[in-house]
Amino acid sequence: MFEGTPEQFWSSLQRLRDLPDDTTIYCAHEYTESNARFAMSVEPGNPDLVRRTEEIMAKRSRGEPTVPSLMGEEKLTNPFLRGDVSPEIRQNVGASDGEDGASIFRKIRLGKDNFRG
Repeated sequence: MFEGTPEQFWSSLQRLRDLPDDTTIYCAHEYTESNARFAMSVEPGNPDLVRRTEEIMAKRSRGEPTVPSLMGEEKLTNPFLRGDVSPEIRQNVGASDGEDGASIFRKIRLGKDNFRG
C-alpha cells in the first residue's frame, strides 16, 4: 500500500467483490504469474486456485497475456478478496477467526510485500 489505510483498501475490495461475476477486470500490469505464486502460498488447498495457476503458468510460458479476467474467477482465487471467507488464508497469514476483514487484508498485504517466491 502506497497510500490509504487497510480499512480503505478493504472497503474498496468489498465494493469490487459485489460486482457481477461476469464483469471483466482489466489490471494495468501483467503481474498475474507472481500473484498466483503468492496466492498458492496462502491458499494451496483451493482447487480453483490450483487450476487457475496452472492456466496462468501455461499461458505465460507461451508468451500469452493472462489479462483480462472475470470477477467471478477473482472471487474464487484472489486472496485479497478471500481473506474473510477462507479459513486456510486466515491460518496462513496468522489471522484469528475473530479478526475483521481490514485486519486480515493488512496481514495478506504484508505477506505479499515480503513474498519472495
